Amino acid sequence: MVFASKTAEVLTFHQVPVPHIVPKEGWFEQDPNVILQAVIETVDVTCDNLKKLNINYEDIVAVGITNQRETTILWDPTTGKPLYNALVWMDIRTSSTVDEILQNGKKPQSFLQNQCGLPVSTYFSALKIKWLMDNVDEVKEAIKESRCLFGNVDSWLVWNLTGGVRGGLHITDVTNASRTMLMNIETLKWDPQLCKVFDIPMRILPEIRSSSEIYGYIQRVTKLMGVPISGILGDQQAALVGQMCFKMGQAKSTYGTGCFILYNTGAYTVRSTHGLLTTVAYQFGANSKPVYALEGSVAIAGISIKWLKDNLQIINDVKESSELAMTAEESGEVYFVPAFSGLYAPYWRKDARRLTPII
Repeated sequence: MVFASKTAEVLTFHQVPVPHIVPKEGWFEQDPNVILQAVIETVDVTCDNLKKLNINYEDIVAVGITNQRETTILWDPTTGKPLYNALVWMDIRTSSTVDEILQNGKKPQSFLQNQCGLPVSTYFSALKIKWLMDNVDEVKEAIKESRCLFGNVDSWLVWNLTGGVRGGLHITDVTNASRTMLMNIETLKWDPQLCKVFDIPMRILPEIRSSSEIYGYIQRVTKLMGVPISGILGDQQAALVGQMCFKMGQAKSTYGTGCFILYNTGAYTVRSTHGLLTTVAYQFGANSKPVYALEGSVAIAGISIKWLKDNLQIINDVKESSELAMTAEESGEVYFVPAFSGLYAPYWRKDARRLTPII
């Protein structure tokens, strides 16, 4: 999306869908190279759109990145190749890893929450990294040989766009780092104790930067060669900023693949006793103080409508779901709980699943 800096008018946009790979029930992957190529295609088509509007795309002065949070990518910096597919945020293959970390229930889910703001859950990146380290031979070998880098989607894109194997920047911002379970929510630094809990070597982690500064310049062959990358925000934090929730007490709620409410808590790291997450909302500049938020996360929302269409095949178009709902006078005490990836806030129940197969 390209917008005018003085008026905030959206000038043009383009999007390319990135398909999910579902090797098993509850496993959600994406090809990191497909993600990268989708971004490059999107940039180039958007620039062409500007040209059709008689706007010079060379007038673009900065690029910002917003991305899926928690989605985990490991890659080899010597070849630039991913060591495995990206594990998407709603992937639940790490259920056994959660049990291992919690010592099969001997530790509470909240035992790390004072340090990182998050409960131990399949949702967060540290569990995904550990699963990859424990189960993928290529990852084990790469870590042993010190040729493995970790990043969420923001890190993967920045590294590639700023040079890749030829000196690409290995960085992330505080909002994405706050979703890994590895960053101390107070110091905004990688926490050695947290990394030790998951046996994750700190050398694979990206440098943590603020959400708004010039990190580097695009070197990849796109129409935006030489343009600075000057902002990074996780998608839900970007929505908070986009809704201009800059004052403490302001909140936004987003209904998409999942549902997410973020509530600005200002300079305070508020710890919820009712299942909400403590997260970084944004940090506008390296010398600025961070702003925090409370978050309520629901894993499955809009994607359940797609499931009704593609899997149950009871509707032909997503619009039909609301039309059918309007025809029902009552539910007959039948409730649909979309716990395809367990339940997130406030329950954090990875075991909340259907009991029998749906035919």
